[in-house]
Amino acid sequence: MRKLFTALAFAFGTLTIAAAPAYADQAPVYTGVLSRVAVGGYDPVAYFTDGRPVRGTTQFRITHQGYEYRFASAEHLMAFRANPSRYLPQYGGYCAWAVSQGYTASGNPNNWRIVDGRLYLNYNAEIQTRWEGDIPRHIRSANGNWPSVLSR
Repeated sequence: MRKLFTALAFAFGTLTIAAAPAYADQAPVYTGVLSRVAVGGYDPVAYFTDGRPVRGTTQFRITHQGYEYRFASAEHLMAFRANPSRYLPQYGGYCAWAVSQGYTASGNPNNWRIVDGRLYLNYNAEIQTRWEGDIPRHIRSANGNWPSVLSR
């Protein structure tokens, strides 16, 4: 029995080390763990047309640069297909404030803002308030950090 516990401890310890490298490059688009669905499954076009986050469906989806984007309607899917760069969240959907600070954090589809025709996501309401304290400065800083922040 003792050998079994030792073997399990070693196996899980090795698995933990192998599964979480400290400084691995990050994907260019934020998705959940073991997912390829961008923007948390929310419709990126809806932020512009509806002025709010709207869940997309698997009925209306597209793969763009290896990531799945979901939409609430065929019209939104067609709009995205015609001009993806117009609707894609900045910094791959990572938190705009975090990128401005030189690191990445998850972007929350419910904490968003459109600035100069671009969609920005933030980690949570508190972080979004920080980001909104000086949006132009944070955008300049984030633009300077992107995409090199992915390999930090």
